[in-house]
Amino acid sequence: MGLLHIDSSVRTGGSVSREVTAAFATAWREAHPDAGYTYRDLAARPLPHLDGIAIDARRTTDRHEVERELVAELTAADTVLIGAPMYNFALPSTVKAWLDWVLVPELFADEETGVGALSAKRFVVVTARGGSYAPGTPRHDADFQEPYLRFVLGRLGVDRALEFVHTELTLAHSAPNLAQLRDKADESREDAHRAVRELALA
Repeated sequence: MGLLHIDSSVRTGGSVSREVTAAFATAWREAHPDAGYTYRDLAARPLPHLDGIAIDARRTTDRHEVERELVAELTAADTVLIGAPMYNFALPSTVKAWLDWVLVPELFADEETGVGALSAKRFVVVTARGGSYAPGTPRHDADFQEPYLRFVLGRLGVDRALEFVHTELTLAHSAPNLAQLRDKADESREDAHRAVRELALA
């Protein structure tokens, strides 16, 4: 077994998404002490944007070095953990860059069966949002994280083993207009920690 742990927050200190992914990784590694572990920090080591040369290389056996490395990491893991804070209502651009490199033709699921090379893997996506985008809230329709990732990762056939853990209202302790929601923010954070610990041991 192996865990691929990806973080993307530009903040190294005080990052809620990093805090929650670390909780998952710690619990998972304690439960699987002999398993492999790979960590990739997309903020500390940003990936280059996909370019025309890399796209053209996909038609040959001479794949781009970055693509080979990232695809190898992904295919070697049994569990993939992605930390993705919300920036301007969407994913960090570094996560999109990672997706652009790993969304290669051979990993897409069969259109008829929905099964692909990654279908047996578990994906856990940890998000952190300054406000609330939960169902029933005014901003639910502005959630461009989970629906997008569900669609894209579903194309890889991993929708059957895809879990999302959201920590919401992360700005409640710093934004005066959200001060009345601090209790809910604390509750969301505690729920996220509890959820990832349970998922890590599942």
